[in-house]
Amino acid sequence: MSKLEIVHENNDYIVINKTAGLISEKSPYENTTVEDQVFNHFSKNKQKPYVGVIHRLDRVTSGVLVFAKKKSILVEFNTLFSSRKVQKTYLAIVKNKPLKDKDNLTNFLVKNTLEKRADIVPSKSKDSQKCMLSYEVIGKNDLGYLLEIKPKTGRFHQIRAQLAHIGLPIIGDDKYGSDEDYFPLAICLHAWKLSYQTSESKEVITYEATPPRNAFWEFKSFTM
Repeated sequence: MSKLEIVHENNDYIVINKTAGLISEKSPYENTTVEDQVFNHFSKNKQKPYVGVIHRLDRVTSGVLVFAKKKSILVEFNTLFSSRKVQKTYLAIVKNKPLKDKDNLTNFLVKNTLEKRADIVPSKSKDSQKCMLSYEVIGKNDLGYLLEIKPKTGRFHQIRAQLAHIGLPIIGDDKYGSDEDYFPLAICLHAWKLSYQTSESKEVITYEATPPRNAFWEFKSFTM
């Protein structure tokens, strides 16, 4: 079982670097989840700790994840997310060279519940959701191209689906067309940074999670 990697902890919340392969939220079908790990960590200092799940990452995705220690903090973060005052920055590695070094992508996405994936559709429909992101190529190695990605919306699987739609499936993501092997229950997608603005001081706070340590993530032109 992977060890809980703590990025930051205070009296209100904990920021961790999630390991790919684990689901974020407690489940009766999983022996271990990230929420379980956080609960066990909190239990060292408190008999019945509160664990508030503020947001989630896909099982196959690694990176920065925040859990609240108090109900009031969970409500505060939920407000920040719903008012789009939280900016997430992801890193992804793709095998194919992007046609553009940087671009903004806007698509319409339909959640395919049966196949547990997102499908990009040609135009807006009653079942679709608009999804937007920007990307920039920031590195290259023998295994692929490193993209920095900033989603403008928070749709189901949107990064995976939007990149695959333009011929850039994320390495290891066979659900979206990748033919490159990676590690089990993982793809080359990492939630790198999370920034939010405090309501009181207007200060921007940023937390950063170190990407996985393996050959895929070794880029000379990019300092992790």
